[in-house]
Order: sequence, then C-alpha cells, then structure tokens
Amino acid sequence: MTHRFHPDILREYDVRGTVGRTLSADDAWALGRSFATLLRRNGGRRVAVGQDGRLSSPMLAEALVRGLAMGGVDVVRIGLGPSPMLYFAEAVLEVDGGIQVTGSHNPPDDNGFKMVMGHTSFWGEDIGTLATLAAAGDWSEGAGAVADADVVDDYVARLMAGYAGGTYRIGWDCGSGAAGPAVERLVRQLPGEHHLLFTEPDGRFPHHHPDPTEEANLADLRALVAEKRLDFGLAFDGDGDRIGAIDGRGRVIHGDEILQLLAEPLLRELPGATIIADVKASQALFDRIRELGGNPLMARTGHSAIKADMLRTGAPLAGEMSGHIFFGQDYYGFDDALYAAVRLIRAIHLSGHSLTELRDTMAARVATPDLRIPVPEYRKHAVVAEIAARLAEAGATVDATDGVRVREADGWWLLRVSNTQAAVTVRAEAQDQAGLDRLLAIVDAQLAASGVVR
Repeated sequence: MTHRFHPDILREYDVRGTVGRTLSADDAWALGRSFATLLRRNGGRRVAVGQDGRLSSPMLAEALVRGLAMGGVDVVRIGLGPSPMLYFAEAVLEVDGGIQVTGSHNPPDDNGFKMVMGHTSFWGEDIGTLATLAAAGDWSEGAGAVADADVVDDYVARLMAGYAGGTYRIGWDCGSGAAGPAVERLVRQLPGEHHLLFTEPDGRFPHHHPDPTEEANLADLRALVAEKRLDFGLAFDGDGDRIGAIDGRGRVIHGDEILQLLAEPLLRELPGATIIADVKASQALFDRIRELGGNPLMARTGHSAIKADMLRTGAPLAGEMSGHIFFGQDYYGFDDALYAAVRLIRAIHLSGHSLTELRDTMAARVATPDLRIPVPEYRKHAVVAEIAARLAEAGATVDATDGVRVREADGWWLLRVSNTQAAVTVRAEAQDQAGLDRLLAIVDAQLAASGVVR
C-alpha cells in the first residue's frame, strides 16, 4: 500500500491542512506509518502522542496512533493538552519521539501535526522524508502497544519551578484552546488573584479566535483587566505555545517586548549570554540586549529553526514576535507559553516595578503588526525571490536571514514567506507614522511589481 499527501500540507515546520479538503484520517494513519518507520530505523521504539481541542483532533489522533502501532512502535497517549505538554512528555518520559495533533492558531477546520524525534524538532527535510516513505509504501511492520499516561500534574509542577515570588492580580484568556485545563491547575498553585476566561477547550472557538497576536482577539481580556482593575493580562493561542500580554492599562506587550523583559534578569544571571530573536523583532530589542551586555542574534522565524539555533549556539533564551518564547536556561529548550507566563511573572517581580511601569520605559516605536498577504502556496516563494532580486540590483541594505529585511534611514521593513499559510508576511517599523507610511509605500510598490496587492 502507498499513500500520497496533498502537497499543500507538507510545511517546513509541521504538517497542516484543512480537514475534509487537504487533510484526512488516511493522512494521519500514513503519517504514523512513516514516522514509525523513521523512528525504528533510528533505533527508537516508543512515541508520545497528544492532541489539542479541535473537533477533528480525536479522529486524527486515533488514526495516527493506529498507524504508529502498525509500524511497530509503542504509543503513549497523553490526551488533550497544549503542545508544550507533549514536548514535556517527550523530554521526560521514556520515549524516543512525540507527535501533537494540533491546528495551532489556524481556523477551526484546519488541523495538523507537530513532531519531535530524539528530543529535537522534526522539520524541513525530515517532513519530506515522511512523504517519500508514504509514496513508496516503504513502511516498517509490527504491532505496537498503546497505553495512556496522565502527565498534566507533573507538567504543572515543572511550570511552577520557574516561579520566584511575586503576588499579582492577573487575567488569563485561554481562548477555548488546549491550554485551559493546565492553566486552571497552574493558577491554583500561584499566589495572588486570578481571573480566567474561556478555559474549556472548544474547537468551535465561540468567543474569539485563539491568536493573541491579533489585537482584536484581546478585547475580552482588555475588558476583564479594566473591569477588575487587574495588574495585567495573559493570553494563549490554540495549542498553548504562543503567549500574548497586556499591561494594566490594556496596552499590548508584543512578543519582542516580552522577550526584552525576560532578557534583563537572565543577563544579570548569565552575563554575555546569546539571546536569539527572529527577523520580525524590533531593532529596539537587539539594541537593548547589547546595552544589557548580551549578544543578540537575529534568526529565521519558525519554532523549529530557532530551536536548532539554540542548540547550535547554546543560547539560554530565544523568542519570536509571534509570542513563541524558548527557554534553554533551567528548561528543555522548547517554546512554552505557560512557562513563559510564569517566567514573565518572575521577571516583573525581580524588576521591582509593575508591568505598566515597565511598559512605560520601553522605547517608543511606530510599527505594523504582522501583516499577512494572501498569495497562492505555489507562488509565495517566487514573490519573495523576485523582490530580493530587485533589491539586490538596486543596491539596498538587505539582511537575508529569512526573506528580506531592508534597512532604511528611518526604520526597516521585512517581507518573508509564511511558514504556516498560503501568504507572505510584512512587518515594518519607523520612527514616526510618516516614516512608516513611506516604508509601506515601498513595500506596496515591490509587491505590485510581482502582481500582489496588499
């Protein structure tokens, strides 16, 4: 038997598609067969499997487990929870890999798989190998055992190990995503006063979409913080690996600003440490890390790429504008929004200031959010390549770490391929609104030259 995946679901960092259109139970089964084959060829025998709260996740998880077992590997099911809980299970249980069934922050009908093998991210060429094995039917055979494990209490206990004092009044918005039950257990152990929103997983996402990088999705949290006069608010995406935050006045603390707050106590403890941020991060972050005596490193956007950079450089901390925060210091190196929340509470406490006061001290900037511009999957890489070629011909100052990040006299702009959607993404930052408008006009002209309208 052979199997061919829809080409659109094979992403660089995961497998992800629309259930019933590009992704099915047969795909989950075939992925299990291929993953089991690779694991066994690398000497592995046991895999942890978790799932988020999407309506299609139980169906996909069942087919995945069946495929893994038929491939001859034993499976440990940890049930519903955030992706970081699966990463935790893969790190501490006697397993050789892990797969989380999750659509992350994508629309409700989307779903997919995030994978780990041998305590490292499974991505890039690894994912292509799964497709090659499936197309050839080159699969191992066997009858693996299937067991269940409850790891949530151990996971929450490990989260609490990152706490170092501080009593606050906090709002928590779980967005009906997979983090809710773990957050409920976490706040029962934290001191202070905690007000929770939407902790019951519901794959319909009836209250708002679980993507804290979109300010509209923070409206309920803002209202809660204002009504209760809370110190600050925290929010999570659908699978709990991305964090959002607002201060007591409802102002967004962006992903690179959260990383800046976390960097300050870390660099007191580890002077000169390398801290990694993705190409979408503010120049103010890189400058601040240098001021604090750290070594800032710009990296490609994408959780798997950043984890690889952390292993290569030994960096104890990394982060993305999207709210993925990675901890190598006293943790396992993966992105965990719940652990980021605990460490942010710690950083605020150690600063001696409120989050609102810390936000007041941050450098003023005028920047766009992460703008996603729909471009067909087959076309998105070519658009970025065409623009890169025109910039090179014009002699522009370009960083090609991930797409093109272009320095201008009064700011910078970035154009890169989305790793998770049929889109290119744009971000720009300037000293004032007039400068930002000028940068966006440059971007629009470049996009238009490649037949794309923002």
